[in-house]
Amino acid sequence: KENIMVIAKRQVLELVKDLPDEIDIDELMYRLYLRQKLETAEKDAREGLLVSHEEVIKETSAWFKK
Repeated sequence: KENIMVIAKRQVLELVKDLPDEIDIDELMYRLYLRQKLETAEKDAREGLLVSHEEVIKETSAWFKK
């Protein structure tokens, strides 16, 4: 787990390095949030924890029935 923290810190530092000199705090928080979501999605994809498009349609179709 310690290596994951180092990698995450390096990625945050890279993200911050690429930001403009002045940035709104909400924009910074959004970019950090988005980075975390992308990391989680990439991990899920590597581990095969995906839901097919067909499964999503099947599960959500009931939401739209009148």
